[in-house]
Amino acid sequence: MNRDDVDWQGYYPAFVTPFTEAGDLDLDTLRALVDHYVAEGMHGIVVNGTCGEWFSQTPEERRAVAETAVERAAGRLRVLVGSTAYTARETAQYARHALAAGADGVLASPPPYAKLFPDEVIAFYRDLDAAVDGPIAVYNWPHGSGVDIGTELADELADIDQIVAIKDSTPDADQFFATSRRVRDRVRVFGPYMSVRGLEVLRTEGGDGTVGGGSLFGRPDPAFWESYWRGEYEGPREHAVASDRLFPKLWLPGGWAGKYGAYQSQLKALMTMLGQPAGHVRRPRLPITDAGSLRTMRAVLVEEGLLAEAAEQ
Repeated sequence: MNRDDVDWQGYYPAFVTPFTEAGDLDLDTLRALVDHYVAEGMHGIVVNGTCGEWFSQTPEERRAVAETAVERAAGRLRVLVGSTAYTARETAQYARHALAAGADGVLASPPPYAKLFPDEVIAFYRDLDAAVDGPIAVYNWPHGSGVDIGTELADELADIDQIVAIKDSTPDADQFFATSRRVRDRVRVFGPYMSVRGLEVLRTEGGDGTVGGGSLFGRPDPAFWESYWRGEYEGPREHAVASDRLFPKLWLPGGWAGKYGAYQSQLKALMTMLGQPAGHVRRPRLPITDAGSLRTMRAVLVEEGLLAEAAEQ
């Protein structure tokens, strides 16, 4: 199996898992968010990843989220299901369930907390490959796993049979583009191509897609890729400039947290301001309640043309 066995490309929002204010799983809002992304023309979604707060869900809830997302998508967009856990055995259990439910593929980071050595990372993915029958995406998430999958290690992982993609969230841009160059002949690469630098790499070397935290821009995110596929670059260039301007105003370098709260907390607050279905965070995450922070976040959205006016929060 390799990159040609899947058609994953374009913009895939990292899907938030909506909870009620009391902390219960909110599947109705989850369904509404799937519908919203379909209406905005997204090419796929990634559920139960970092934005999906998988770490605060029970195993039963993780399975319910996967099943509900796949059922609601109903083939209208691709659904990849995050299966990260502390062992390959547990990760494989989530992966097999997701694939049986109809997911297009699964993704997993190296186990969090353990800080695996390179040979252990390879063994982990080989064990996962042996226990799962379906396409797998490697998720390089150094802030969560304590492991940054560099270019040499990614090169080895790309040769594992059912690994067909990598979602590379390294904060090291030079490393990302080196990895993209090295492994794209075998696996699809998702990462920060929707920047001014990334667009130039797309034009000269190619690239497959981006998994972004939700979609604050909405329709312009998938439109970036559709224009690129047509060989039209002016629209993508304008979007890249806008992205490069917006995100430093809201997110810390490396994209691992918001300037005003945890990544998931800030993302859900911004989505709510934009009228997108989002729900609430669940402890241990806390909502952003500081009025000044909320006003500043809203003002950024207004300044960047994503909201019409800075209404009181």
